[in-house]
Amino acid sequence: MANTSTAAPSSTSARLSEKGSAPARKLVALAGPPNVGKSTVFNLLTGLSQHVGNWPGKTVEQKSGNYRRDGVELEIVDLPGTYSLTANSLEEQVARDFIIQKKPDVVIALLNAANLERTLYLVAELMELPSPVVIGLNMVDVAEGEGMKVESHVLEAALGIPVVPMVGTRGQGLEQLMAAAQKVLQSPEAFKPKRPNLGDQLEEVISQVISLIEQDGARQDGQDGDVLSSYPSHWLALKLLEGDREVAALLRRHLSPKGWEGLDRIAQQHEGAVVSIAGARYQWIDRMSRAALVRPRVGAVSTTERIDRVATHPLGGPALLLLLLGAIFWGVYQLSTPLVELLDGAVGLGADGLRAAMAGAPEWVIGLLADGVLSGVGTVLVLLPVLALFFLAMGFLEDVGYMARAAFVADRFMHWMGLHGKSFLPLFLGFGCNVPAVMGARILDQGRSRLLTILLAPFVPCSARMAVLVFFTGAIFGGSGPFVMWGLVVFNLAVLALSGVIIHRFVFQDERSYFIMEMPLYHMPNWRTIGLITWQRVIAFMARAGTVILLLTVVIWLLSTLPGGEIDSSYLASFGRLVEPLGGLMGLDWQMMVALLGSIVAKETTLATLGVLTATEEAGLVELLPQMLTPASAVAFLVVQMLFIPCVATMAAIRQETGSWRWTGFSVVYYGLVAISLGIAVYWLALALGLGG
Repeated sequence: MANTSTAAPSSTSARLSEKGSAPARKLVALAGPPNVGKSTVFNLLTGLSQHVGNWPGKTVEQKSGNYRRDGVELEIVDLPGTYSLTANSLEEQVARDFIIQKKPDVVIALLNAANLERTLYLVAELMELPSPVVIGLNMVDVAEGEGMKVESHVLEAALGIPVVPMVGTRGQGLEQLMAAAQKVLQSPEAFKPKRPNLGDQLEEVISQVISLIEQDGARQDGQDGDVLSSYPSHWLALKLLEGDREVAALLRRHLSPKGWEGLDRIAQQHEGAVVSIAGARYQWIDRMSRAALVRPRVGAVSTTERIDRVATHPLGGPALLLLLLGAIFWGVYQLSTPLVELLDGAVGLGADGLRAAMAGAPEWVIGLLADGVLSGVGTVLVLLPVLALFFLAMGFLEDVGYMARAAFVADRFMHWMGLHGKSFLPLFLGFGCNVPAVMGARILDQGRSRLLTILLAPFVPCSARMAVLVFFTGAIFGGSGPFVMWGLVVFNLAVLALSGVIIHRFVFQDERSYFIMEMPLYHMPNWRTIGLITWQRVIAFMARAGTVILLLTVVIWLLSTLPGGEIDSSYLASFGRLVEPLGGLMGLDWQMMVALLGSIVAKETTLATLGVLTATEEAGLVELLPQMLTPASAVAFLVVQMLFIPCVATMAAIRQETGSWRWTGFSVVYYGLVAISLGIAVYWLALALGLGG
């Protein structure tokens, strides 16, 4: 387990133990399906005392944090969202392995009150494991808005498990949920759930499997026995009969050949057991639901259905999606431009003040700190308002439940590229950062669809490129900036679509794929959760500005200063003039070409590089850019910037996800050729349209 921060949790959701007491530490697992409000509850409980990383040996994100109540310190681990504990996906495997191997003191299972039947299946599986379970029945307000009501006391009596109704977005029921968890922690022996009855015939087969597992000599012989003894025998038997490949491989490794042959024989004789087990569980779920769920009257139209009449309409859906994206771009531009100009001026004043304060210091020290560090990193930090607004807008769309509709709407267009709507989800992540977009392609089942999504993800304009776009369009095009920005984004996505068609048709030979996904109900956003996620992403960006970008700006400053102290005769200028002929085809000088090449490290370093290269100028970048670029060359530069070679982090993600240097190299070459070719074409087209001056 990764260590968590020791910062105090939110005062509204935790009560500190008495001063000087040493709290007993307990482990709590937070489990639940996707779209159930799990992140909201986790954020409310842990506040800023969170640690985010990856599970050991896995690429799935791990979140853990601290919560303290009545003298007991809890480490809360937010498990990946999963509908079941069968290892069909990496998320399911991580969740169940943690519960089985770490044996949390209590598992808090969050269910969606508006979709009770779908989410109760996970509870049926959790009840087979030794850790006690407490149910948080979340989104009761959403259920009531859809005309449904879950009688929690009836469900609690039927399950034999504490059930707490909640509205996570408003923090309602959170205190009661943790009180129920603490009660279970104090008296775990009192936890006696009413597990699903699978029927006498199935139970007899399960008993046979359990008997073979427990009687096999390998279980009592050293290390192999220790491994299997950490798993409940009843659970192992169930999973074997369900055809779980991970459990079958585990038993094959740690049982004797004779013991495994006996188990395999029983499994083959009862191949239909997986259907029978699932059927028995669904019958149990149906009984629980009929007992506790009051459904809406027949013919009632829910709020979600009314909204989806437009959001998923063949014509209205795409129009709404484009309208939302346009509104986001316009809003980010309008709100961020004044702040960007203000911060840009502040960076310039800070650099001047630093030079004045260090008047007696060596010139190279002043240049390094004022022109290298402050001007470079400061220019990147100017982008913070743009990034924060983008993260905020994306978090809002994700939180209210719109993203699944966007994937549904995009499905028809995705099929032109041999993809499906599910690919839209990782691609949309690219608006924040291309790295999670590449990694998000894991949700796709088909190998070629996953590879194609990975190759196309860097075409999505990430927040860093969008921030550069906002900065440039505001400085050069003024009031027309939002229209130029929107046009360039549409152009970028058109290139993405065309590239998908080309790669799909000529590389992947027109393979087709299909998908099914759940549409979550719309619900009110949790602004605290959205704000916390935005804050975490901004902090991650600032951390990068303080490490990678700082190092790069210092290197660029050194290259722009050595050997004689003049930029025009520096090593960087010499290199820039080597590629200046190529830049001349787009109206770009060597400084702009060096800025483009610097973006390969990180896209936001484009501005940091220009900040270093233009540090001798009195004007800030906002005032300087119109002097360096014509409208035609500015558009050409932005086209190349938006389509250019992926940053180093994205290339590393492509290599990791494809496991191939060949596909990584293909993406570098393809993106470079497409960007330069289109940059040249757009420049000459702009000249023909009279945008040269």
